[in-house]
Amino acid sequence: MEDFDSELAHLLADLQGLPMWDFGWGSITPYSFFAVFTAIAVFFLIWMLKSRISFIPKLGPTTIVEWGVDFVRKEIGQTLFGLHYAEHLPYLCTVFFFILIGNLMGLIPGGKSATGTMSVTLVLSSSSYLFFNYSGAKHAGVWRYIVSIAPAGLPPGINVMVWLIEFFSMSMRIVSLALRLFVNMFAGHLAMGVFALLTTTYFVPLLHQFTAENIINGAVSGIILVILIAVFAVEILAAFIQAYIFTLLSGVYVLLATSSH
Repeated sequence: MEDFDSELAHLLADLQGLPMWDFGWGSITPYSFFAVFTAIAVFFLIWMLKSRISFIPKLGPTTIVEWGVDFVRKEIGQTLFGLHYAEHLPYLCTVFFFILIGNLMGLIPGGKSATGTMSVTLVLSSSSYLFFNYSGAKHAGVWRYIVSIAPAGLPPGINVMVWLIEFFSMSMRIVSLALRLFVNMFAGHLAMGVFALLTTTYFVPLLHQFTAENIINGAVSGIILVILIAVFAVEILAAFIQAYIFTLLSGVYVLLATSSH
């Protein structure tokens, strides 16, 4: 168990994102590297395939991109905004593809999910915060939108207090969006790491010596391996679900910002 404790400590340190390169004035962590890599991958994926997207179904990566765009358009854009979805679709698709690809990167051996660190999810949630406030101000006008944060018809003095409370509550969406995505992805990676460590911890002794105890431990390792595979499958599903939830909530906030004026 000492080896397991040591490997667990190493796993936790690895999930914290220790610097890959330290320049003195700053450092690059695996999470920041894969965040940039994911952004570049999303950009080139869309840029390279946009000219090939058509109404005629095709095989290969184009089909995946078309499916993703169509899913966001129908399930989020049209569901929330009806015929006025096109204005918000580019942002929603960008967020969806970045989170989805970033999540899946963490399931590749040696890869890291950019959404597994709070700094990246805070940037994503902040971008959604800025976007829905921009949409609200664009829809109603800057001053009218700012004033409308508090309900109309309140007595003087009370309206200022309510405005501050509502503004604080609205700003907390940054934290709630970031925490929801980060916690789900971090917890999944931690679970997979722990089950992987348990699998090797119980199986490795069997490679060195065949004893009754080691054979039993090897059988336990097989059971844990099955659980690990199941957790991996759940994480693939969670990668999609978390991308969908974050994008959906971003769309809901845009709807709230634009429909109350």
